[in-house]
Amino acid sequence: MLKTRSITFAFYKFSANLKLMTLVIDVGNTFIKLAVFNNDALLLKKVVSENAVIHGVEDIKNRYPKLNTAIISSVGSLKNETIHFLQSQFKLHELSSQVRLPFENLYETPHTLGVDRMALVAASVKQFPKKNVLIIDAGSCITFDFINRDNEYLGGAISPGIQMRYNALHNFTAKLPLLKSEEPINLIGTSTNQAIHSGVVNGVLNEIDGVINKYKLNYSDLTVILTGGDAKFLSKQLKSSIFALPDFLLEGLNYILQYNSNE
Repeated sequence: MLKTRSITFAFYKFSANLKLMTLVIDVGNTFIKLAVFNNDALLLKKVVSENAVIHGVEDIKNRYPKLNTAIISSVGSLKNETIHFLQSQFKLHELSSQVRLPFENLYETPHTLGVDRMALVAASVKQFPKKNVLIIDAGSCITFDFINRDNEYLGGAISPGIQMRYNALHNFTAKLPLLKSEEPINLIGTSTNQAIHSGVVNGVLNEIDGVINKYKLNYSDLTVILTGGDAKFLSKQLKSSIFALPDFLLEGLNYILQYNSNE
């Protein structure tokens, strides 16, 4: 969440023109995504570092000069300078637990629910209404979020992401190297590097397939969404049938903004 700021962001009713185009800002743990929507249509998407946000937004404003409304979701952090710039350019709205959501939130500690997870569940309501949906976000962490056909969000799970597992093997041992994700050549690793790839990647794949199968024991008509930075890498290796939707979080943020504009 955004820290060191006392500014309150309020949602408001859009006029017909303002509702058409919005800037969505997703501040993750590693990168920041900027996306422009015209109603439900994704017009532009770019990924930037924290230091490049202002430049990236300026480029977007040059391309879409009438763009003046933005929503921000932050699990990472932005500099005060960047926030002040965004406030000077847009009617800026921050996603928080205080925002009206398009589903019933049954999480026991709603104030601790990550805003990225809120947005993912919102996207599932928009695209798969009245369905039992499991959303898997494979990023810095792997999150599992479940909403039932009655539009009730029940919760889920949080697990270390792929690169976090590689980092842990390197940081908490004396001699294991730090590797980047790579599809294992064989189940049985015949070198230390191969053994690490097999352990990390197959561990994640079996975890995801196992969680999906457990949900299917209770919800045979389950719809499964895979998104996040590692979705493409994992989707071709998973045994379970899934929808791989890389822009799901951005679409959820856009929908939350639309949903609150219609209060």
